[in-house]
Amino acid sequence: MAVPLLDLTLQYHAHKDEFDGVISGIFERSSFIGGAPVKQLEADIAAFCGTEYCVACGNGTDALFLIMFAAGIGKGDEVITTPWTFFATVEAIQHVGATPVFVDIEPGTFNIDASKIEAAITPKTKAILPVHIFGQCADMDVINAIAKAHGLLVFEDACQAIGATYKGKRAGSLAHAAAFSFFPSKNLGCAGDGGCVTTDDKELADKARLFAAHGASSKYHHSIFGGNSRLDTLQAALLSAKLPYLDENNSQRHDAAKYYDAAFADVDEIETPVERDYGTMVYHLYIIKSQKCAEVQAALKDAGIGNAIYYPLSLHLQEAMKLLPDWKTPSLPISESCDNRCLGIPCFPGITQEQQDEVIRVILGIL
Repeated sequence: MAVPLLDLTLQYHAHKDEFDGVISGIFERSSFIGGAPVKQLEADIAAFCGTEYCVACGNGTDALFLIMFAAGIGKGDEVITTPWTFFATVEAIQHVGATPVFVDIEPGTFNIDASKIEAAITPKTKAILPVHIFGQCADMDVINAIAKAHGLLVFEDACQAIGATYKGKRAGSLAHAAAFSFFPSKNLGCAGDGGCVTTDDKELADKARLFAAHGASSKYHHSIFGGNSRLDTLQAALLSAKLPYLDENNSQRHDAAKYYDAAFADVDEIETPVERDYGTMVYHLYIIKSQKCAEVQAALKDAGIGNAIYYPLSLHLQEAMKLLPDWKTPSLPISESCDNRCLGIPCFPGITQEQQDEVIRVILGIL
């Protein structure tokens, strides 16, 4: 039985008439940039996350950049972050002129190890950028306490974690500002690229919005040199239509993850994700770690089961890092132990027990 890594058609077919109506409505009005649907999505996301402001933008990478630009992070500054995430996190730091400083990760959660952050702080440190990797919030109370003690800002890279909770609060409301991605494969995905910034800081929201619109405070009047990072009206309307189903979809991901946990509980060759008791993980990805990752991946491929390595190489070991002035590659053994050993397997809303049993059968068969 073939099983995809992610089936994006299930939600569409379940709500086809509603989603088609949203799309056709946009074309009927022929209004494709800005307008009421974008403002509505911003209000919807802010209410969902529990923040005062939301600024829609072109993608999650831009959201990270906009946050740091608006917060005044720039040349000569250092931003502490994790080496175990997608490259966009470090790209955004570099694009504002700052330098990333990597701290190793926790085993099991793959999140930044908060207990190691303080040792990485220098006089140049201006911010901490934890990533809620694979849909689980980092330990934000500890991170925020460290930041407060040292006068630092904290920004969430929540691109994989919309809907995740930490001590009763949603990802996106746990720091000074947060970035989300609406890439199609995300838990809340649009039909292309999209992203947003959430924050309670009006000044930061206003600066982010200004830059994203060519630095224009009004049409053809530009107060700064900005850029172009607009969320299309079509994407905004579609995301607002999908948002009411997000919690249920995340719950289905969680149930599927627990089914895998039980199946692999006694398998020594597999490490399953560790979910901390301080919140709820939304399992953007279900990751198994194994020394036999290559064999497992080959078996899944032969069986027609979708899978992918997350990630083949830690960020601090990427070739691009050598382009930074005075770059010295740190030793981060926990992150490095994950390189090419972590495999994402099918865990999506609507996955059936029969499909999961097939995934489990193939994995246990090779091990």
